[in-house]
Amino acid sequence: MAEVYHDLISLLERGFKIRDYTQVYEELLHKVPIQFVGKDFYKYFPFSRSNENKLYIFVQRAFDVVFAIIGLLIGILLLPIILLGNVVGNRGPLFYTQERVGKNSTPFNILKLRSMVVDAEQNGAKWAQKNDSRITKFGMFLRRSRMDEIPQFYNVLKGEMSIIGPRPERPFFVNELSRIIPFYETRHIIKPGLTGWAQVKTRYGASVDDSLTKLQYDLFYIKHRSIFLDFNIFIKTLSTILYYRGQ
Repeated sequence: MAEVYHDLISLLERGFKIRDYTQVYEELLHKVPIQFVGKDFYKYFPFSRSNENKLYIFVQRAFDVVFAIIGLLIGILLLPIILLGNVVGNRGPLFYTQERVGKNSTPFNILKLRSMVVDAEQNGAKWAQKNDSRITKFGMFLRRSRMDEIPQFYNVLKGEMSIIGPRPERPFFVNELSRIIPFYETRHIIKPGLTGWAQVKTRYGASVDDSLTKLQYDLFYIKHRSIFLDFNIFIKTLSTILYYRGQ
């Protein structure tokens, strides 16, 4: 250990920068390596000052309200098409609500357009899979176009969600994942969002491993949260919608 320390000092004296491997990991992959964090929680998570910056919070809330109103107006314009598609391709209730975990682990009911068959989880909660047989044909269109998310602008107006943040998960999966993945509940220190860093950087979460990857990105967002990063996420999300790459 003394030899390693001596070598590091020598490198510093020669002008080399010495950085922790977690810093290099974050800079290269834009996610937090929680599998290597261990017990030194606060050493690795000096969260972004934006989380407590009153100006940032005000600007974000103003953006949330304005964009949510625009989103709901677009939803009203698209409602005739959605109603027709639901009658032909879904055959059942247009909307559905589902309990999700919000900021500070407070539960709330999320509002969405139904994209699965009625009673899709009559045998219990299941991960949504790619090409899931429970998703109707019209429901797949709603998901890929992200139109199924439109009613959530109501949740944004109510202050339960933000436009950008970690996606809210169901209590059943939160309880399961919290037992398996370290620091999973840390993602609840900010409001959940319609879209987020994990959503634009990785695929749809359908397993514990996928949830671990998403958490790494969510913690990176919480740690480096800023107007610039929010704008980056917003642009990437628009690109996903325009090129019909949703799932």
